[in-house]
Amino acid sequence: MKKKKLSQTTVYVILTAVMLTVLWAVESFPVQAATLSYANFPPASTFPCVQMERWKKEVEQRTKGALSINTFPGGTLLGAKNMLDGVVAGQADIGCFAMSYHPGRFPVLEAIDLPLEWPNALVASISLLDLYEKYRPKSLEKVKVLTMFACPPANIMSITPVRSLKDLKGMEIRAAGTGVKVLELLGASPIGMPQSDVPDALHKKVIQGMASSLEVMKDFNYAEYCHYVTMTNLQVVTFAVVMNRDRWDSLSADVKNMLDKLCREQTEWTGRYVDQHVRDAIAWSKSKYQIEVIEFSSKEKAEMKKRLVPMIEAYVGRVGSQVPGQAIINDIQTFKKANAVKYK
Repeated sequence: MKKKKLSQTTVYVILTAVMLTVLWAVESFPVQAATLSYANFPPASTFPCVQMERWKKEVEQRTKGALSINTFPGGTLLGAKNMLDGVVAGQADIGCFAMSYHPGRFPVLEAIDLPLEWPNALVASISLLDLYEKYRPKSLEKVKVLTMFACPPANIMSITPVRSLKDLKGMEIRAAGTGVKVLELLGASPIGMPQSDVPDALHKKVIQGMASSLEVMKDFNYAEYCHYVTMTNLQVVTFAVVMNRDRWDSLSADVKNMLDKLCREQTEWTGRYVDQHVRDAIAWSKSKYQIEVIEFSSKEKAEMKKRLVPMIEAYVGRVGSQVPGQAIINDIQTFKKANAVKYK
């Protein structure tokens, strides 16, 4: 039997269908490109903005350009205090904000900010995400959470050595947010002031030091004045990166799936990045200014922990009418222990 010869048009149609099938099998991101705005409030050189640029790069690569991100660091689109509300209102598609700057607004997640002896930013960051995923708090239900992270725990940088809590008594130390109450309980005299005023205050000895994550020893050159670092591993500052809910709903299923997969990866990357940044800052400070790093004795650590218990108890009492405060603290301790082992 003689075979029928396919027409040129039929061959073209078949080849086109095959090519489209292959293309859709390889990648199913939308053909039409979308551009999203991403607002952040700290300067571009700081780690919350470094993680923003890394996230932008990953998203653009993984969607093969179907999704592009315009970043706005330094409060150029939205500021620290109006970031979340600005994203909800659609002034920015995405925003990064510090939950610690909004006391009382996030009763579940603010527990991470308590002085719970965090070993580093990585463990605190992963534990924060674990806590969010377990409770899915109503405080963030109007937005889509893209990732979360925490800064490294606060330690004490000082002009004169702090080798015990006795040395800390009455010492005027710059602090902010949760750190003010922490230092009060430890016996210091916390002083609130903008970060921009700290170098001059240290130079003139208006303050005797500050409590913060240690990357500032290099980033702000505080090692020039503070030749002593006492490792206390106190509170952290927590951050969330969120997207406008309507904008999220407009994305394709494939893009949403990719962003969900990137969430925990980005949390881990940010924790590792800023922890390494702290190690580099300390090494630089030792080399350039011969700073001394001080470890409290086990007795001093036990006393410090004891003095901070009222702050944790106050949290449980304060949020009790809204969320199960003690259960949240117990969950955090469980997450912290497991993550400290997993992410060594």
